[in-house]
Amino acid sequence: MADMFVKQAKQYAEARPNYPEELVKFIASKTPKHELVWDVGTGSGQAAASLAPIYKNVIATDTSPKQLEFAIKLPNIRYQLTPPTMSITELEQNVATQSSVDLVTIATALHWFDLPQFYKQVKWVLKKPNGVIAAWTYYWPEINESVDVVFKSFHSVDYEPFREPQHKLVENKYMSIDFPFEPVDGVDNTGPFDQFVLEKLMDLDDYLTFIRSSSGYQTAKNRGVELLTDNMMEKFKVAWNSDGQSKKVARFPVYLRIGKVGN
Repeated sequence: MADMFVKQAKQYAEARPNYPEELVKFIASKTPKHELVWDVGTGSGQAAASLAPIYKNVIATDTSPKQLEFAIKLPNIRYQLTPPTMSITELEQNVATQSSVDLVTIATALHWFDLPQFYKQVKWVLKKPNGVIAAWTYYWPEINESVDVVFKSFHSVDYEPFREPQHKLVENKYMSIDFPFEPVDGVDNTGPFDQFVLEKLMDLDDYLTFIRSSSGYQTAKNRGVELLTDNMMEKFKVAWNSDGQSKKVARFPVYLRIGKVGN
């Protein structure tokens, strides 16, 4: 999976939205202590940077050195390159000791993981019984009716052949993803919870950069196919400019799964 994002790492860092404060505060409110977070699949560090003001230390890991190159640098975040699979010994060396982590976060990456293996690691590092795991994802940005109609056609016809099977889990709002954890205090299930929305002010170039930062676009590119042809770019341009506003607020509904490890 890491190879997929190497070529567009800089685009990914620039195009992806920051996570809303309400989402981060909600997650943090479910951990009794705020000492250590493990942010897995950190990419360019958006989630890690959002958590850093609340938690004493953040260990942010990724399998892509190129992604980490563009990650947001803060004093209490330690970025760590890790192999795609880790033994318990490697986990202890690279991440944390047993039962020492308050929170494990996975932002828009859980669908790429070997879940049985990963969940063993999560249950090993989390503090028992109230250590928390929070995984969230978002789908494509919603702009307005004109742009969204063009995108829907682009996505279903041009983009679809290059979309990875894992994206079905995202399209399904993480409802069908395996998540073997207990509900956190104050809720009666592990989600997905959908009350959070990301917003990012975009112009047309930003919007197209977001598309180019996606894995499906990169897959097509690697196969010699340019999805954003001149014709498609013109369709997006006409739709974007139809309301006379060069910048628009893009909305990304967020879908959160959250649970505690238990005993």
